[in-house]
Amino acid sequence: MNIVIDMNLSPQWVGVLQDAGHDAVHWSTIGDPGASDHVILQWAAAHNHVIFTHDLDFGALLAVTEAAAPSVIQVRAQDVLPSCLGPTVVAALRQFRDHLDRGVLITIDAARARARLLPLRSA
Repeated sequence: MNIVIDMNLSPQWVGVLQDAGHDAVHWSTIGDPGASDHVILQWAAAHNHVIFTHDLDFGALLAVTEAAAPSVIQVRAQDVLPSCLGPTVVAALRQFRDHLDRGVLITIDAARARARLLPLRSA
């Protein structure tokens, strides 16, 4: 799986995700560090990458645009360092692997991981 790590997460995540068998890259090495979330979303969709972020705006963008891609993994925790969340994120990647290929918003917090298939639509 190809994963692009957002600027609000440490580049340390690259090694953790690569060790788990994923192709991971931090946005700072491939794009403008000041790029908008919309630009990153478009890049990820065009390059078949999942976005890994601590930013809730990506979920809002997916909902507003009713986009079917890219998949987004958002962490909602105080400590977002790999030393704290690494095993939880890797487990969620395994758990939702098939969904990530089809388009999904995954939210990970201290208690659980949950997924909503894309496109997001209000009821």
